[in-house]
Amino acid sequence: MSPSVLQDVIDTIASEFSGGADAEEITRVVLRLLTAALLGGLLGWEREHKGQSAGMRTHMLVAMGAALFVLASQQMGMQADDLSRVIQGVTAGVGFLCAGTILKGDKPGDVKGLTTAAGIWLTAAIGVAAGLGREFTALLGTLLALAILSLVPLVLKLFGEQKAVNGLHADRENDVS
Repeated sequence: MSPSVLQDVIDTIASEFSGGADAEEITRVVLRLLTAALLGGLLGWEREHKGQSAGMRTHMLVAMGAALFVLASQQMGMQADDLSRVIQGVTAGVGFLCAGTILKGDKPGDVKGLTTAAGIWLTAAIGVAAGLGREFTALLGTLLALAILSLVPLVLKLFGEQKAVNGLHADRENDVS
């Protein structure tokens, strides 16, 4: 290989990885991806702690993946209307992932995984918010989700759970977590 061809290869690799990013852009990308991963991890830790199948790694990957879709689209220069289509695609794609976590039994009301599916879906929304640079919104969404997952079962236990219509508990995973 001639030195000029080798230099062309090196220059091409360098340009592919630089992406025109400066220190500010690199910091922004790292901050948004880390925020998404950490907030997703908090929700995943709560689910893992409660013995649910989708835990920290799943939630971290979903949040970071959603943030990355938005970040890469922004870096391409997409405007708000195009970004909205990216977000719609992320929402639909994560919806398919969530559908795989829902199991329906033979008996009426025997549904498991709805809270897990809703948590994964919300985790994607938190990732989108972080990817858009709305870290406060992502943090607030995470804190509210943790409050719902932790406090609602305690309130239900404290006040005695009311039977849903026809005794169905479709919004629960047949436990109080």
